[in-house]
Amino acid sequence: MDSLFDEAGERAAAQSAPLAVRMRPRSLDEVIGQRHLTAPGTPFRKLIDNDAPMSLVLWGPPGTGKTTLAYVVSQVTKRRFTELSAVTAGVKDVRAAVDAARQHLGMSGRQTVLFIDEVHRFSKTQQDALLPAVENRWVSFIGATTENPSFSVVSPLLSRSLLLTLKSLDDEDIRSLVTRALADGERGLGGQASMDDDALEQLIRLAGGDGRRALTYLEAAALGTPRITVDVLEKAVDRAAVRYDRDGDQHYDVISAFIKSLRGSDADAALHYLARMIEAGEDARFIARRLIVHASEDVGMADPTALQTAVAAAQAVELVGLPEARIHLAQAVIHIALAPKSNAVVMAIGGAQADVKAGLIGAVPAHLRDAHYPGAKRIGHGAGYVYPHDLPQGIVAQQYAPDAVAGRAYYNPTTHGMEARFGERYGRIRAILHGQEARDGDTATQEAAPPDEIAPRGAASDEGKDGQ
Repeated sequence: MDSLFDEAGERAAAQSAPLAVRMRPRSLDEVIGQRHLTAPGTPFRKLIDNDAPMSLVLWGPPGTGKTTLAYVVSQVTKRRFTELSAVTAGVKDVRAAVDAARQHLGMSGRQTVLFIDEVHRFSKTQQDALLPAVENRWVSFIGATTENPSFSVVSPLLSRSLLLTLKSLDDEDIRSLVTRALADGERGLGGQASMDDDALEQLIRLAGGDGRRALTYLEAAALGTPRITVDVLEKAVDRAAVRYDRDGDQHYDVISAFIKSLRGSDADAALHYLARMIEAGEDARFIARRLIVHASEDVGMADPTALQTAVAAAQAVELVGLPEARIHLAQAVIHIALAPKSNAVVMAIGGAQADVKAGLIGAVPAHLRDAHYPGAKRIGHGAGYVYPHDLPQGIVAQQYAPDAVAGRAYYNPTTHGMEARFGERYGRIRAILHGQEARDGDTATQEAAPPDEIAPRGAASDEGKDGQ
């Protein structure tokens, strides 16, 4: 009798569940995307097909199907499914779930899938509490994380689990998912609403590879309307529909205008294009990567802190996500746009690579070669090398580059921003390196350097003097 009430309760809960939950696949063949994991012959597929004991860590962006795969495992293998969220659960909850799993295993022989969402949020102590259950196979542990498990999951737990990396869904995956949800009469919308082609394309862009987001937006747009247009979709998701195709000309035009506005120091225009990309559903990680590139490509040594800001914004995108991360992206945009500009770094590495490709390689000078291994000194390796820290100014007039490129000056600093100071220092250092200034007692290099670049010099170790 209890089982009948349980089944009725489950059916009622399923009918009122969000569309993203109702549309969860019930078999591996229904899973959209992740073919590298679910295809016949893959390690994961073999575990499922053979109903083998397992412990899994699923790593991937939000909405890629981590919870779905855990649910499918329980459905296909007919195991109980228990879900905990590391955001709200503690050690007590974990132990209670494990105890319940052991009771079911002892009474019915039925295994339990213990799914821990956002397992990276568990402390070391909380993760350690899972180890006995995993080691003794009291549960089939499946942990989901959006962060690199090598840094967020304790080694004992990770070493006992198969790590599976999930990828963002591509546009065709999202299109198939939405089309299935529109047509499915049992779990989906069952033809209650149709969707215009341009609205579908807009939804695909707004989803950004996140299947759960796509179904959530679809469900919101389908409320009370038989036809979903772009306007209906826009109002449903409270997001302006900025019309540009991610694979079309307007996509590249907006990106190009964004980059050129940064390079041209127009912060307001750059912010406009940033807003357009965000509102159009552009991947925030893509925007962050472009900012990192241009912090060095267009600013470089004129303001080295621009790169720090861009990297920090990219980290904020990963840790915080949109919509909050738009603030960090905007800060990086303003910093890069207003910073003094220099492409000297790009030209420097380009010149060096051009010489290497042209065959200007040359042997490493003998005095710079590794002198650590036995017999190295007998063949002259390291002979004549002067340890820079032994001199007052910390710079030695000796050759570092191979003969083929000795004297080449790849870096041509501008006089913009901080690069003026670096350029002065660069010129003085080159003069010393090439013997154009006296070495003993010279203080020009120290005077030219920013104050925090001159570090106290202690006694040099033999390893430093003779090493690589």
